This record gives sequence, C-alpha cells and structure tokens, in this order.
Amino acid sequence: MVRENTEGMYAGLGGNFKVGTPDEVAIQEMVCTRKGVERCIRYAFELTKTRNKNNTLHLVDKANVLVHAFGLWRRAFAEVAKEYSNISAEYAFVDATCMWMVKNPEWFDVIVVENMFGDIITDLGAMIQGGMGVAASGNINPEGVSMFEPIHGSAPKYTGMNIINPLAAICATQMMLDHLGEKTAAALVEKAIAGALGSGKMKDLSPRSGLKTDEIGDMVAGFIN
Repeated sequence: MVRENTEGMYAGLGGNFKVGTPDEVAIQEMVCTRKGVERCIRYAFELTKTRNKNNTLHLVDKANVLVHAFGLWRRAFAEVAKEYSNISAEYAFVDATCMWMVKNPEWFDVIVVENMFGDIITDLGAMIQGGMGVAASGNINPEGVSMFEPIHGSAPKYTGMNIINPLAAICATQMMLDHLGEKTAAALVEKAIAGALGSGKMKDLSPRSGLKTDEIGDMVAGFIN
C-alpha cells in the first residue's frame, strides 16, 4: 500500500458555523495537489518495478462520485503510467477494493491510494496478514529522512510490561533496511520473521501466546543466518 500522507481530507481545511444549534454547518475539504499526487504515484510505480511480482499497480479511489479530486488522481496516474510500459496500471473503487481484499487479496500487487482511503484499507490489509500487531509502515520522504514504525503506532500503556509481540517493530526495521539500500540485511530479517512465524512456536500473536516481548525477539534473532 502506497498511501499519500500529506493532503486529502486530513489536510485540516474546513470549519464550523452556528455550532451547537439546529442550523450548524460543518465543512471538511479534500485537498489534492498535482505535485503531491504525482509524487505519490511516481513512488508507487517505482516500487512496483522493483518487486518483480505481478508488476501491477492499482489506483484505488472513488472517482465515480468524488469527480474533482479523483479526476486529478486519474489524470496524473494515466500520464505517469505512460512512462512505465512494463507495469499494468489498473483502477479500482475503494468500496470494491475492501470486498476484493477480503475475498481475493492475491489479486493485488501494489496499491496507490489517497490519504483517508489509505488509512482505512491499510488497517484492513493488516488484519488480512495476521493483525495490527504484525503490519509495519513507513512515512517516506523521498528527499530526506523517513520514519518507520508499526502501523498501529505505539502502545504506551504497555511500557515496561514485556508482554507485547514485537513483530511489527521488527518488520518496520526490515522496511527501513530495505529503504536504506541494505537489501541483504533486509532479506535476512524478512526470512527470520517468516521462520519464526512458521516454526509453530507462536500459537497466538497476542499476549495470550504466553511469550514475552524479549522471548519473541530472541526467537526471531535465532533465525538470522
């Protein structure tokens, strides 16, 4: 999932009028700029090119209803796609995507999506792969410092309790290594995560597994070879 993370409905533009009265009006504006949209789309095409899998990139939107904002997305997507003739550029509406991700997630290779819809379907994608505690994310700055973390962020209430499964944080480290060009190290970490998950030693990905945070970390480290 490549989610645009600076614009859209989350830009914070809008306001309220006659708050608390029967005539209250609330306005929340979706902001999409050609620069921001194209930057995200171009990154997604480059990512798709490196995966060597289905070489398919889906633009997920709601262009049949939100014609102005997603008209921009579709125009930019179609124009950038001309530069990547070896990649199949496909379109999908977000509501249908939610259905297909549950029914046939293997249909997708890479998805590029605007901010709010991306917020929703990345959580769905996390649950498909095993839960929010497994999925990693990166806030990518193509021209500067990027940040990597579990998709759910942090859980301060569990600080120091040694009960949280650290797989998402380890997966985020793997993403970071890959982003930094440390491909060999990233592949080793990914293989170790797969080894730990396939070992049968983690019967549950929640605290109910009976394994402590450091025990799971040690287990993954043991598969590095």
